[in-house]
Amino acid sequence: MRRLAAYLAILPSTLLLAASLYGTLALAQGGQPMLLPVDPAPLIIETQSGPRSFSVEIADEGSERARGLMYRQNLPETRGMLFVFENTRRVAFWMKNTPLPLDLIFIGEDGKVSTVGQGEPFSEAPIAAAGPVRFVLEVHQGTAAGLGVAPGDRLHHPIIDAIAEAR
Repeated sequence: MRRLAAYLAILPSTLLLAASLYGTLALAQGGQPMLLPVDPAPLIIETQSGPRSFSVEIADEGSERARGLMYRQNLPETRGMLFVFENTRRVAFWMKNTPLPLDLIFIGEDGKVSTVGQGEPFSEAPIAAAGPVRFVLEVHQGTAAGLGVAPGDRLHHPIIDAIAEAR
């Protein structure tokens, strides 16, 4: 019983130290997070259980896509980053320097989900769609499964709709 009491006494400080070291690890790996403005138009995912709305940051330039959510320590639950590519192509992502676990929702030029991948913090393993895509939406890991996002679901945002309708 004394061991349990001693363990419980040091548990809060141990957890605080672990959280501090985790944050330090992310910053020690080299940089500051990129913060893009939140787009005024919501991104809507039409799922089997109904529409789901997100606010998004748009990464549509090469340097923005290269940086993405690296070094981010937090991200609001209903926010994501929408990666927009100049043309439809095969893409792969990695999680190096990214401390947040993420879902990567790969989207074709028709605005439909093709693949949902999962990214583990700091991993250099490639995460790719089954085929060519035009967009990728990064959100908190577990969001896609929790909302029932699946291949074939349609996403709506002015940028996605403009490309999908021009096909």
